[in-house]
Amino acid sequence: MFIQRFLLLLLLIQLIGCSNSSSTPSTINRVGLLLEDTIDDQGWNSKGYQGLLNIHSNLNVDVVFKENINTEEKVRKAVESFVTDDVNLIFGHGRFFADLFTELGTTYPDIHFVSFNGEVQGDNVTSLHFDSYAMGYFAGMVAAAMTETGDVGVIAAHNWQPEVEGFHDGASLSGLKTNVHLKFVEGWTNSDVALTYFDDLKRTGVDVFYPAGDGYHLDLIEQIRKEGLYVIGFVGDQSDLGESTVLTSTVQHVDYLYELVAEQFNKNELGPGNLRFDFQDGVISLGDFSSKVPEGIQLQVEEAIRNYIETGELPKEPIK
Repeated sequence: MFIQRFLLLLLLIQLIGCSNSSSTPSTINRVGLLLEDTIDDQGWNSKGYQGLLNIHSNLNVDVVFKENINTEEKVRKAVESFVTDDVNLIFGHGRFFADLFTELGTTYPDIHFVSFNGEVQGDNVTSLHFDSYAMGYFAGMVAAAMTETGDVGVIAAHNWQPEVEGFHDGASLSGLKTNVHLKFVEGWTNSDVALTYFDDLKRTGVDVFYPAGDGYHLDLIEQIRKEGLYVIGFVGDQSDLGESTVLTSTVQHVDYLYELVAEQFNKNELGPGNLRFDFQDGVISLGDFSSKVPEGIQLQVEEAIRNYIETGELPKEPIK
């Protein structure tokens, strides 16, 4: 926890040093949050909601949120409502909001718009990007080290997710040939499709899975647990869902990032444009290891992560 807090402090200093002053007001009136789905998914959306609660509790700021804002019309109406409620910092919790916020930024110059993982423009528009290739890379290394069949599988939401490519490359380091199977649900929440892909991959011999979709990953983890197979958790630390099933998790500390960004805005130090974050910034990590993962593997992965934080270099050799 101390190391994580220290890295988050470094992130705050980095943001101060590299940011440009925004044209928006420097004091938060109220903070608004738009979510494509609901806050009770125990994944991406719940982390955004927790970030909003952090702002409310730690910065003593009034906050409001709206769920199921998943069309352009709904976004526009929600923003209009927020304007009436004196909101001047709006988070759109996902890539979906990026293009719309770029457009809306010109309409509402006194509001700062923040989204995730999309490219944005404008003096009062910011996009926060998780550089998730490395977290997928380390997950792939763990999967390759733990598979007994030589077959590992990703059930991802979209093929553009950097963690998917990272998982493939990390698993491919294995000295023994590891077959990496990729399936794409083409959406974040379709559990039926994801479970169908799970059945397909199980029949091919996959015994370690990476469900990289926060709307269906819990259903997959439950099914994987019932089948006695292994899984790498996604977005949050899912070790509590089955210590003998969840080998580790790729964790994005979205809730901490919300508070940091709000602090920056409150000081008139939040820069516009596209800001990127990785392990070095303290907002990405691996979760707890299962006792099923041998201590030697755990130590090698932890050392590889420390080296990556210090040098930016990913391992070129597999776990032995």
